[in-house]
Amino acid sequence: MTSFQQARIDLGSQLRQLREAAHLSGKDLAERLRWQASKVSRLENARQTATEDDVVVWAQAVRAAPDTTDDLIRQAISLLERHDDWKQRHRSGLAAIQEDIRDLEARTKLFRVFEPGIVVGLLQTSEYARYIFQKVKRLYSAPDQIDAAVRVRMQRQEILYDRGRTFRFVVPESALRTRLTPVDVMRGQLDRLLAVSTLPNVEFGVIPYDNELPSAPINGFWIYNEAMIGVATLTKDLVLRDPDDIAFYVRAFDDFCEVADFGHEGRAHIIRILHDYGKQSSH
Repeated sequence: MTSFQQARIDLGSQLRQLREAAHLSGKDLAERLRWQASKVSRLENARQTATEDDVVVWAQAVRAAPDTTDDLIRQAISLLERHDDWKQRHRSGLAAIQEDIRDLEARTKLFRVFEPGIVVGLLQTSEYARYIFQKVKRLYSAPDQIDAAVRVRMQRQEILYDRGRTFRFVVPESALRTRLTPVDVMRGQLDRLLAVSTLPNVEFGVIPYDNELPSAPINGFWIYNEAMIGVATLTKDLVLRDPDDIAFYVRAFDDFCEVADFGHEGRAHIIRILHDYGKQSSH
């Protein structure tokens, strides 16, 4: 067991003890917090990482002492700032990671995402996602929770239809041509992108091959509101909160937007790539 997993177990145990000391069932607490009852169970049993917001409202609901609340906040922040080894982290399960991401997304109003080599998780079809999780499972020896992980990823996508949120996605053309699945699954995925790109709160930009890039697309990154950057490498899941880091990635995202095609022009690239996949499948 990694130190990250142990720290998450310890925090979950403390949260459970506070709830029980307040004579509240998991259902009672969930109702007070307007959460799904399953979230209380996931946090207590270390199947999801508690955030700073989670522990603050939890502590308020159980009337925890100020010193206790401060300690819980410190633990939650420490967990979120950990640059933990992905192979170790995946031992907690693919579905648990998806739950962590969904909880973060629920607190985000403005999403800005650049992905150089894969279709963004929020936009994946279930078939595409299944192939991705199969590759992740093999690479990181993760537990076989593919069905559950796909289900949570599909549930995450409900947030796209919340008109109170704004989504800006940018990908190089190469990301849509990278064969991570069979051709028929890629075609279904591109059809999905065509549909989602017409949502009024979604902007989907494609950087065509012919356009010069402003910088090397080394890693994908997610900008959550103006507060946090998520950067995924093969072995580290980086969480950046420093204002200088945030400003840097916002500027990098804007640079990629400058050379991307959005709206009808962006969809024209998708249609062209879809046509090319059609020719491959006919052969």
